[in-house]
Amino acid sequence: MPMVLDDTLLDDPARLAEADTAGLLRAAAMAGAQVRSTAEAAADAELADRLDLGRPRALVLVVRPGVSRSVARLLYALLAPACPVPVLVSEAVPPWIGALDVVFAHTDDPFDRELAAGIERAARYGATVVLSGPSEGPVGASLAGKGIQLVPRVAVPPELTFARGLAAGLLTANALGLLVADVQLLADQLDSEAERAHLGRDSFANPAKALALRLADRIPLLWGLDPIAVSVAQHAGYALGAFAGIVADIADYRQALTRRALRQAAASSSGERDIFADPDFDTDLPNYRVLLLAVHSGPAADAVRHEASNTLPGAGVVAPADEIVGDEPVRAGVLALRFELAAVYLGLATATTGGGGHYEPASA
Repeated sequence: MPMVLDDTLLDDPARLAEADTAGLLRAAAMAGAQVRSTAEAAADAELADRLDLGRPRALVLVVRPGVSRSVARLLYALLAPACPVPVLVSEAVPPWIGALDVVFAHTDDPFDRELAAGIERAARYGATVVLSGPSEGPVGASLAGKGIQLVPRVAVPPELTFARGLAAGLLTANALGLLVADVQLLADQLDSEAERAHLGRDSFANPAKALALRLADRIPLLWGLDPIAVSVAQHAGYALGAFAGIVADIADYRQALTRRALRQAAASSSGERDIFADPDFDTDLPNYRVLLLAVHSGPAADAVRHEASNTLPGAGVVAPADEIVGDEPVRAGVLALRFELAAVYLGLATATTGGGGHYEPASA
């Protein structure tokens, strides 16, 4: 069952701060700092010069537990449509890896021995390896000086390192000539999003709080209108589970429509609630909230949004292109952060998260 949210807490900064004993809101707001510190680490490691190798045979994005999966899927969605080389998302370093390939991995677990073994093998076989992760443990030792390691410089909980992993992946793709992404603009827009979502701003002017209220007491159906939006929705689902204990349905919009029963249930319950409904008796159907996520912009994207809005008139549309200036990586990063902050607000307001556990901020 969906959890009941104490919406009075969301507009009470003092109570929010008291509830957020783990400092999650502050940590999430450091997404821009994560991006900048990663860019600094890449410059110190001479990432661009060391990846000036010509076109690789393949780019392998290694998926590990945690936000690594979200990072890899978003990078794939950004790269795949026009990438001149094959891009592979893999749970492990594939056995055919060789000297012409580039391997990218993001992790927050220094003791991931499976990843460490894969990185060690890739480096031994001559592949170029870029690792976004801690320097200690078996993972940190696996490169043995044969790859490029971007060590985190801003300490945040592992569930909130998506911005760092995304920045590392974008910088890698930029250096390989596979993508053109404005990482500095991404950092600036993440800072702006964090400012708009500050706990002191009321919910009517705070996009993360407003999003939390839209999802409160509902079962979220997060349906992407384009492949990048689907990948962001997948990260949103991860964040909602990590911080609010909420299970969300994630799907491509057109694929979602093929599930007839869920589509009909969503269409009948995704509008605004009847304020006179009695929650003790009006329990015929689950209450869904359909949110249509869109990252692409332009005439084709507008046509898809128009069609989806007509098909599901009760659905909400979340499209960062309507609010911010930036390319697709920037819009995707901002949308991911908004869902992270919304998930934290939901967790705090439902007492799902908060309590013990602190992180120590590090100076970038």
